[in-house]
Amino acid sequence: MVSKKTQLEERIAEDICQMKGIMVPVKAGLHERQLVRKAKCSSLHPNPDDEFCMPKIGPNYEIISKYVKTIVQYDAFQPDGKDDPIIVQKVSPSGYMILNGHHRWAAAIKTAFDPVPIRIVNLTQEEDIHRMIENSSRDRRVTMDLEEVVFCMSDDDPAEQISGKPLGFLGGIRHPEKIHLGVPALLNYLRKQKIDAWVYSGKYYSYDDVNAYFERYSLKVDGIITGAARKAGSHKEEMRRTQKMLSDHYKETIHIDRHMVLRTKTGSKEFEEHPISAKPTEWSAAVIDILNGMK
Repeated sequence: MVSKKTQLEERIAEDICQMKGIMVPVKAGLHERQLVRKAKCSSLHPNPDDEFCMPKIGPNYEIISKYVKTIVQYDAFQPDGKDDPIIVQKVSPSGYMILNGHHRWAAAIKTAFDPVPIRIVNLTQEEDIHRMIENSSRDRRVTMDLEEVVFCMSDDDPAEQISGKPLGFLGGIRHPEKIHLGVPALLNYLRKQKIDAWVYSGKYYSYDDVNAYFERYSLKVDGIITGAARKAGSHKEEMRRTQKMLSDHYKETIHIDRHMVLRTKTGSKEFEEHPISAKPTEWSAAVIDILNGMK
């Protein structure tokens, strides 16, 4: 017996059908990203690649009910009254596609909580990666995770003390992201050694905000990939194309995290592992020593 679709599921299916073949991501300008903080639920489109929209998985009505109760009681998505914005990406021909917050969107519809708080981000697109690679003349690169390596994720992490350079806020996140001690020195070392620096994140940061973040420290990175977590469903083919572009251009990739330097060469199954045993304050010096020791 085929179960009958709920009103929400019918709305999702109708929106996906209407936008199929015409919805494409476009860049939102700086003013739009800074000034547009709310949008009507009708202008938000569910992401067809999200589990929320998949018939075999679909919405979690228990989660929606929890948000409904919170909205009714506090007139907000959170009991403390904070915005907790739905993260969206601008799309053509109109509106925004939901990247994170489908269940909040559904709860807002059920309670007529409209407009809803949003945060607009410009994720790294395939054409952006094309451009980054075309702008590079080097055949070696280093990759680092923003959360695990670049940012100070706790007050215990040693941070750079750079006077006269306000940290600001990254992508609308309501806390300043301090840069880990030694990261600027490492990035400057890579530039002198003619090694490209790529940073990535699974979170939904705006590409533009990450680039501006490094510029505030007078630093430059060669590649930025944001929203890597969305690479599922129909994005798998895009991910394969991206990986091929990178492997065709770079002969060598060195991945750096807090505890390890991993070196791989394109076309080879062999790899080198170099553990990092230094204290956090000496981490970057230890990484540079390892890179200097590589033939």
